[in-house]
Amino acid sequence: MLKSFGKDFSVSPRERKIFSHSPGGEIFLQRLGYFFRLSITGYLAIAKDVSPTGRLVNPMNMKSGQLFFRGSHVLPLDRVAEKYGNDRDGFLKRGEELGGERLGYGDASMRLLPLSRVAVVPILWTTDDEFPARADLLFDSSCEVQLPIDVIWSIAMLSTLALL
Repeated sequence: MLKSFGKDFSVSPRERKIFSHSPGGEIFLQRLGYFFRLSITGYLAIAKDVSPTGRLVNPMNMKSGQLFFRGSHVLPLDRVAEKYGNDRDGFLKRGEELGGERLGYGDASMRLLPLSRVAVVPILWTTDDEFPARADLLFDSSCEVQLPIDVIWSIAMLSTLALL
């Protein structure tokens, strides 16, 4: 058993199956299944018991992040900004549906737990007279110690797509 985005999931290695009876769990198993399975299996196989540092980092600034989060691996944060650029409350509501805890960064932000030891923080800056909307996704720096960059990228993609 493990929790992801506030939902319970069961993993059966023997049956090679991941399933959930939680409301909303089917989105992760179907629509986001590729990233969800990659994230969960990588996490279960590799993650270490490391305490969160409370220090947030941009995945581009992680070791190999400059190489890994470019080109075909760019996160669709522009779509998040486009969807919620004038809808701060909708962004926060979606975060709460994903088990998020509100934080005080940007115009709206939250701490999401895609996996129990991996915290991500999506941040929204809404549209104003001077600037267009923008969205960022930060990680607790402890994830660099416990996971390789490809699993971190998969978790980042999963978290971004879950907001849409």
